[in-house]
Amino acid sequence: MIVHVGRLLRNPTFLLTAIALLTAVMVQSGELGSSDTTHRLRATHSFWTSEPPVFPEEYPDFGIHGRGGKLYGWYGIGQPLLMLPSDVLGTYLDNLPIFAEYQGTDPTVRDIVVSYSTNILVCVLTCLVCFRFLGLLDFTVNQRIAGALALLFGTTFLHYTQNMMENNYIGLLTLSGLTFQYDWLRSGKRWALLVGSTALGANLLTRLTTGMDLLAVCLFLLLTAWLTNARDWELRSRAARYARIALPIYGVFVLIDRAYQYVRFGSFYTTYLQLFGQEWKRLDPFLPAAFPFETPFRVGFFGAWFAPEKSVFLFDPLLVLVGIVAAFAWKSFRPEVKAYLAAFGALLFAYVSFYAKFAYWSGDTAWGDRYVATTAQLVALMAVPLLLRHRAELGKVVWRAGLAIMLISVVIQLCSVAFWYPLERYQMETLSPPTLVVWLRLKNVVAFTLGKMSAWGLTNKTMRRDAWDYIHITTWNFLPFLLKRVGKAPAWVVQLLTVLWLVVLAGLIALLGVASRLAVKKQFDFAGGSSL
Repeated sequence: MIVHVGRLLRNPTFLLTAIALLTAVMVQSGELGSSDTTHRLRATHSFWTSEPPVFPEEYPDFGIHGRGGKLYGWYGIGQPLLMLPSDVLGTYLDNLPIFAEYQGTDPTVRDIVVSYSTNILVCVLTCLVCFRFLGLLDFTVNQRIAGALALLFGTTFLHYTQNMMENNYIGLLTLSGLTFQYDWLRSGKRWALLVGSTALGANLLTRLTTGMDLLAVCLFLLLTAWLTNARDWELRSRAARYARIALPIYGVFVLIDRAYQYVRFGSFYTTYLQLFGQEWKRLDPFLPAAFPFETPFRVGFFGAWFAPEKSVFLFDPLLVLVGIVAAFAWKSFRPEVKAYLAAFGALLFAYVSFYAKFAYWSGDTAWGDRYVATTAQLVALMAVPLLLRHRAELGKVVWRAGLAIMLISVVIQLCSVAFWYPLERYQMETLSPPTLVVWLRLKNVVAFTLGKMSAWGLTNKTMRRDAWDYIHITTWNFLPFLLKRVGKAPAWVVQLLTVLWLVVLAGLIALLGVASRLAVKKQFDFAGGSSL
């Protein structure tokens, strides 16, 4: 038995799965994380129950009038479909007599089921797909494990594993599409192109802007083929095969999205952003004619890069490390790595540019700029594998700087899940701008640990305007601590969950220790065959 467990732990796929699973379990709060996800879950519920997708009392803060004057949300169908199975299960459990006295309290049993099941699934699958993709790029097992763990613990992916916005689901589908389509490019496997195209097509149901992700993957494939000196006739042949298989799949998903738009709003050609702008301008005729794209381009563009409240470099410092490694070792990069960084660097630039004029270009109340965070993660995931692969030629100074950036990145991401993300938004209402949000979060963690929140001027009247928000932002944002703070669950339930949470934490630390030891000794093993 001990030998069997030891063999399992030496399997990097199993070990990575276990680490991702325990991490996702540990960081859950039981809450959906944002009002956006709450609204999308209501849309999910309306698919199979008689409840409306938007309640009348939510309007005008949320909702657009559609066909027959009915209120609908302004989101795509992607995430609501993702949550459908867990919503059915969560609703069933929520209605059991054993939970009768807790119905209507936050977090509900239904919310807990939906958040745990969905976030854990997306987290584990994304880490495994990342591991597979790095393998296709011929990184060693050590470098692949390090890259997947850097994505998990060193980027905003960790935060969005706790707060279930669309980001990580979009990231999973983009990375899956990229991985399987690149596998097709390398091997010619038709099934891989089918799977990759389906993933990229499904992304269009979540946000139509993920069409840019699709184009970035196409650019990556084209650049890879070109940089590896593929002949003209080979490029034409591959492009024709790609078009025959991928384009019809993309067309099916576009039709599904347009049908969903027609069912709600009676039009195949509008987008929900257009309708959102029209609805709000009817409510407030003094809004700018260009709303919701009236922000000066320079404000949103440079804000995404450099604003202390939202800078992508502050929330995902591994982007800086990618730039440093590329500056010193670009000539040594393999063609496919150059193609990847060029394609997804261009994608990051495209997202920043697209949302620069959006009224809420910064992602509004969110941890970082949520509209560009997923693409930043996709670029940043290459930082650690490249640092390890090119360590010898980078020199000691760059190596040590890289280690320092990695440490800073991990600290930032761990702090990001310590509290519910609106905490700093409330504090900023009485703090003098500009506010370095990342530093303020670190200060909050230290102050809360020491019981110095009030003494350090980190509480204000604004935080108490909403009773639930105040409860939520003044406790560690993990399920046992949140339940204890809410005070509705029996003490034995809170105590049991606390013990389980600590066991999960201990198990996670132990597995990270095992991974570190195996990496140092180069003892990872795939089913008995070394893959180092």
